[in-house]
Amino acid sequence: MGRLEPLLPQGIKPGRPPVWTRRQLIDGIRWRTRTGAPWRDVPERYGPWDRGYDLFRRWQRDGAWARIVTRLQTEADATGLIAWDVNFGSNVCRAHPLGRRKRGFAEGANRRHRRRAGGPRSRTLPRRWHEP
Repeated sequence: MGRLEPLLPQGIKPGRPPVWTRRQLIDGIRWRTRTGAPWRDVPERYGPWDRGYDLFRRWQRDGAWARIVTRLQTEADATGLIAWDVNFGSNVCRAHPLGRRKRGFAEGANRRHRRRAGGPRSRTLPRRWHEP
C-alpha cells in the first residue's frame, strides 16, 4: 500500500472519519476482480459491498484506475521489471465465430444475387416419417 498511496485520489469532503479504511475497500475490490464473484459476495472483512462498488465505479469514471495502472507500468518499465515480448499463436486466432455457415463469402453473395434477380429459389419441405 506504500507504493499505491501517492497514486490514489484524495478525498475532497471533510467530515466524519470513515468507518472502513480505504485499504479494506481496495482489498475488497481486488478480491472481487481476482475471483470474478458478484459484488454482493465480497466478504464482510473488506467492508460493505456497496461501498466497495461505489468506490470502484467512482474511480473508474474519473479515470483513476487507468492512471494508477499507467503509472505502475511506467515505474516497472523504468526499473526493467517488464519484458515487452509479444507472441501470437495461430491456434488461438479464428477467422469466424463459431456457429456461422461454412460457405465462402462469394458463394453466399452469388446466391443472394440470384434471389434478387428473380432466379429459382430452393425450398426445403418438411420430412414426413412413415412407419412401415
